[in-house]
Amino acid sequence: MKRALLSVSDKTGIVEFAKELEKLEYEIVSTGGTFSALQKAGVKVVNISEITGFPECLDGRVKTLHPVVHAGILAMRGNPDHMKQIRQLGITPIDVVAINLYPFKATIEKPGVELQEAIENIDIGGPTMLRSAAKNYQDVYVVCDAADYALVIDELKSGAPSKETRFRLMYKVFQHTAVYDTLISTYLRQQMGLTFPDQITFAYEKKQDLRYGENPSQKAAFYKECFRYPGSLVEAEQLMGKELSYNNINDTNGALDLLREFDGPAVIAVKHANPCGAGIAATVYEAYLAAYNADPVSIFGGIVATNCKVDAATAAEMVKTFLEIVVAPDFDEEAVQIFAEKRKNARLLKLPSINAPIKEGTFDMKKVVGGLLVQDYDATLFDEAEFQVVTKTQPTAEQIKAMIFGYKVVKHTKSNAIVVSNAVSTLGVGMGQTNRIQAAELALQHAGEKAKGAILASDAFFPFPDCVEEAAKYGISAIIQPGGSVNDKLSIEACDKAGIAMVFCGKRHFKH
Repeated sequence: MKRALLSVSDKTGIVEFAKELEKLEYEIVSTGGTFSALQKAGVKVVNISEITGFPECLDGRVKTLHPVVHAGILAMRGNPDHMKQIRQLGITPIDVVAINLYPFKATIEKPGVELQEAIENIDIGGPTMLRSAAKNYQDVYVVCDAADYALVIDELKSGAPSKETRFRLMYKVFQHTAVYDTLISTYLRQQMGLTFPDQITFAYEKKQDLRYGENPSQKAAFYKECFRYPGSLVEAEQLMGKELSYNNINDTNGALDLLREFDGPAVIAVKHANPCGAGIAATVYEAYLAAYNADPVSIFGGIVATNCKVDAATAAEMVKTFLEIVVAPDFDEEAVQIFAEKRKNARLLKLPSINAPIKEGTFDMKKVVGGLLVQDYDATLFDEAEFQVVTKTQPTAEQIKAMIFGYKVVKHTKSNAIVVSNAVSTLGVGMGQTNRIQAAELALQHAGEKAKGAILASDAFFPFPDCVEEAAKYGISAIIQPGGSVNDKLSIEACDKAGIAMVFCGKRHFKH
């Protein structure tokens, strides 16, 4: 007798699968809700309790954890001793196992879910049966994904079972249960408030294959966290344009990181993962103009992110230059039409949750060969209690606004980083330099005459007074930096000599 054991939480396609197995003369064994669904659909089905001779108990916690089930799955058909033993024990082999698991992920994503409800949705019997069947893949078809039902039926009908197919199904099981266990352990770790455990796993699922990686010679794919992540790029809906590339995704993520620093209307322009323009204003139209005018050259082929709905007027400005991506919480119909007519290759991404704050406990991770660097997400700008004026010249209220704006931008600029800005837009950005004075020179040279009366923000302290001296040549009026160098006194003296106000904010923002 051929036997199949079906027990699923997600019943998509299970009735059709069972009926096909019936046609192939399989005895169908099932449990609980699956048994009821199959019986109601007219499938001749045997309850698991009839097979085990033991009733389901403990509110369904125990129903398949039985030697009759697992010996039937694990017996190696090519091992005479195994087959002799199960015959003596009166156990029938189980040849097909189709299981999907209790909806743990859906449970913990419900608002206000209690710990006990989450625990009750940790599947025990399902993963055990899946793992048993996967271990004996050479003799058992194991299915954890409804998308594979048709494949299994086709192979059974052909009468030529494929070892390669069953090996792939085995792999899918162990991958599936690994992710399931990771979801559980992550949830429990969060409940404990444990940040860096001795061992850690992460669960991701593929969102899409990419055309290539950073370079055409590299293959790449985009994975998303298995937990829902409001505000993340993985939540975006693409309204038009070509598929996203590896670099598109990396750059857009950088734009979103900076955009989260602002509450009012803001527009961020990014090129090669660094901001090339940032603007805030009363409207998205004005904010875009501020960001664009900060660097009209670098924004070409760049990424633009805004926390406001893009209207027709703003779209009409945006299409005047080539933008790889525009990401926003929404777009007017007319705005989409303008892009479709004028810049049909532009990628428009709608992300309604774009203003969502970063979830507490979020990690920032960087892969290194043979390891993984994990740190807390850099979520704060600085502690206001540590914000101190260290020069004789006191900053004005407008200068303080400009310093805070500039420090938000420099926080998301690759180190060594210097930003020159006023209170509403960047004027010059110097990023990714191997020494701070070169970063300052780049930012000041780009700002040019606009630097006069502007502020300068540095993501880390000045090791020497040279950056202050260079800033003074361009007429910078105020500087914000973390402080903490053994040579802080020299920088303060240079500011006092030039009449520049300087603030130590006490928090460094290296970004590598």
